[in-house]
Amino acid sequence: MSVDPKLLEILACPGCRSSLREGDATLTCTGCGLVYPVRDGIPVLLLDEAERPG
Repeated sequence: MSVDPKLLEILACPGCRSSLREGDATLTCTGCGLVYPVRDGIPVLLLDEAERPG
């Protein structure tokens, strides 16, 4: 699953405003570590949908 690189450049974690890195069907915050799902190529950047690391 791939998110457009231009979109990834402007997206930020809604919790701490840090950048995000792409994983397998997820985006992970480089600051707080929250993991956001990507469904059908669309990032779901809702704090209620995020998973805590570990």
